Amino acid sequence: MHSVDSRWGHDAGTAAEPREEDRDLFSDPEAATLATTAVPAEGRMNAVSVLINTQTPLLQFPRAPRGRHAMWEVESNFSRLVEGEDYRFSPGGVSRMVYPLARRMLTEGVWSDVHWVSLNSHGPEMVRLPGGITLHNVTIQPEHLGGYGKAKEAIWSTVHGLNSPRSSRDLFWTDDYGEYTYYNRVTAELIRELDLAHDFDLFYIHDFQQLPIGQMLGTIKPKLFRWHIPFDSRKIPAQWRPLISTYLNSYDVVVVSSERYRGALRRFGHRGPVRRMYPCIDPAEYKRAGPDDIGAVTTKFGIGPNDTVVLVVARMDPAKAQDRVIGAVARLLPRFPRLRLVLVGNGSFTSASSGLGIPKSRTWRRHLEETAASRGVHDRVVFTGHVSQSELESLYERCAFTVLPSVREGFGLVVVESWLYHKPTVVSVRAGIADLVTDGENGLLFDPDRPRALDRQMLRLLRDSGPLSRKLGEAGHQTARLCTLDAAVRDEVRLSGELGEN
Repeated sequence: MHSVDSRWGHDAGTAAEPREEDRDLFSDPEAATLATTAVPAEGRMNAVSVLINTQTPLLQFPRAPRGRHAMWEVESNFSRLVEGEDYRFSPGGVSRMVYPLARRMLTEGVWSDVHWVSLNSHGPEMVRLPGGITLHNVTIQPEHLGGYGKAKEAIWSTVHGLNSPRSSRDLFWTDDYGEYTYYNRVTAELIRELDLAHDFDLFYIHDFQQLPIGQMLGTIKPKLFRWHIPFDSRKIPAQWRPLISTYLNSYDVVVVSSERYRGALRRFGHRGPVRRMYPCIDPAEYKRAGPDDIGAVTTKFGIGPNDTVVLVVARMDPAKAQDRVIGAVARLLPRFPRLRLVLVGNGSFTSASSGLGIPKSRTWRRHLEETAASRGVHDRVVFTGHVSQSELESLYERCAFTVLPSVREGFGLVVVESWLYHKPTVVSVRAGIADLVTDGENGLLFDPDRPRALDRQMLRLLRDSGPLSRKLGEAGHQTARLCTLDAAVRDEVRLSGELGEN
């Protein structure tokens, strides 16, 4: 058995010279210089011990343990576990951003060790990963988990504009919100126990699900909160504001992914330090797909050799608005009969059976399938579900362009992934990454609330798939450097230094 994966940074097999297509997409002299200077010598500081807290775990364990320790008594020998059978990486930002960042900070000697606390009722209490990261899993009984999930989804839907503020205003008085608070209390108590054992220097708390943790910890040690979803004060009910302000003010620094969110926090009345830091991906985890790999994935999903592939990579969620792309394809198909829409993605931790088990993703996918059928394009829309990393790489290589159609999006790292492959992309102005897009220069922008706006931008690429696509793809590839792991590490080191001086 083995658990070899590029994310561990090692391979149990025999080392071999990598093929050209196995090299990462920034394998050039400039990128090499960036990689070796991620943390300048003058910016280095004494290594700090860090506690990371996320709702979504890095690893999901599909097999429920037989008793609390029966299956996991070999937890210290993690290399004996097999990816895909015993565990899988959670899709999304936790494995794409938080984990590579933690690994690099450890490698650079900025962090000395990392303990990572997440909700994971199906996992072992503790998992030691290679490289100095220890995972701690929080278990919540089913009678509490359901209410927590409902409250979390209500917050999510309201902030994303899917619920009106009026319909959500009384959430904080419900039993469901009591379960949300209970989950955060259990998590905070575990973090405090770990702090007594390990004496952390920094608490790094991620996303709205964990917002109360800063106040619950009751410590004067530095606490950093990273808000990953959109922040629009107009979407937050007036009844929520005092409590949210109290929670936010319990942190030493709040980090957001967009300048517009920083401005919204100020208008909301938050007066504490706020930093804008772009989310990141590690280009080294993305490879060029070879012809055989591309051929295999197109055969698997029934993509014809002459199809013009429009790619959407997003979990099955109403906020992602894949139905708007289906509508655009239906209207454009008479003029471009070889158009093929490929929808990559499944559910999040919220929807997974190993997570909260809320059937949101299944409901949304069923809606999308019915939409495609009603528009007469069911044979031109491909639902891939979850795909492997190599399959994703092949689909990026094969597509003509990508679309990020979200009605609201905290950032949108899939756009950066597109740029790595020099692919043009059509981006919703409601996404945080729209800050980095200049229409017609490195991408195309559209307002999802304006009818046919997406059609017009897709039509520009379908009419002129040569010069315009090359121009947007090349400029986007350069923009992607702002969202690489190297850039994020420099920002994190600078911020850690500021916290250490206070």
